[in-house]
Amino acid sequence: MIPAQFEYTRPASLEEACEALAADDEAKALAGGQSLLPLLRLRLAYPSTLVDIGRLPELKGVHDRGDHIFIGATATHDEVLRSPAVREGCPLVALAAATVADPAVRHRGTFGGSLAHADPAGDLPAVVLALDGVLVARSAEGEREIPAAEFFSDYLESTLAIGEILVGVKIPKLGPGWGFHYEKFHRTAQAWAIVGVAAAVRRSNGSIQEARIGLTNMGPTPLRARAAEHALQGLELGNGVRQACEEAAADTTPPADLHGQPDYRRHLARVLTHRAVRTAAGTP
Repeated sequence: MIPAQFEYTRPASLEEACEALAADDEAKALAGGQSLLPLLRLRLAYPSTLVDIGRLPELKGVHDRGDHIFIGATATHDEVLRSPAVREGCPLVALAAATVADPAVRHRGTFGGSLAHADPAGDLPAVVLALDGVLVARSAEGEREIPAAEFFSDYLESTLAIGEILVGVKIPKLGPGWGFHYEKFHRTAQAWAIVGVAAAVRRSNGSIQEARIGLTNMGPTPLRARAAEHALQGLELGNGVRQACEEAAADTTPPADLHGQPDYRRHLARVLTHRAVRTAAGTP
């Protein structure tokens, strides 16, 4: 299909981009375009103006800042998964980025674009949520930080205000003792996850001291499996872990579509959480 008519502008600076978005309630930011362009072609989105932020230097790169990794909003998925700083400091991000669609999409799609799009079936929102990431937004009024738990508000909606641009994401380094895994069930390598589970597990003396679990496509926003996290805390590895992971689907509202009904997705969430937690904890 052919998109509806729109204007196009490429600002020379972040300040100009913020001004362009603030001046038009119907304007949309465009970076890699891997999420937005399909919506335009299907006429599921009708922006009056596309504000191209893909070449702004302020949004680029991956930076090691000591206690956290700062990932610029227009860093591509491929750049993120190949970054030594991410692989060492935030390996769960690299693991999940490697599962995004296919190489062509990973070379064009951007880390920030995936988060700002706020699709609960996307791989990265649940990961950033599980890692307690902080999203940094800029507007003409200044900069603010938004915890991941407060960023995703509804299906394809975030708490970014009109005129705000996501400039990057702070991912805390969790340090020694943590293991990570991203488990994803999908029809083909290029397809969206039917269900995905991001797991970070801190081990000590043969037991799970802390678990963080993010769920993909189990509701209108990415979710934390809080009941499973609580049930796993203090368990000896291999003792009661499967039963604790049965709590992963608690308080979820998974969608129903051609690829799976809610009960099927709840079953997948329990199974995939067990796999992800065991792998993150280093148990066979």
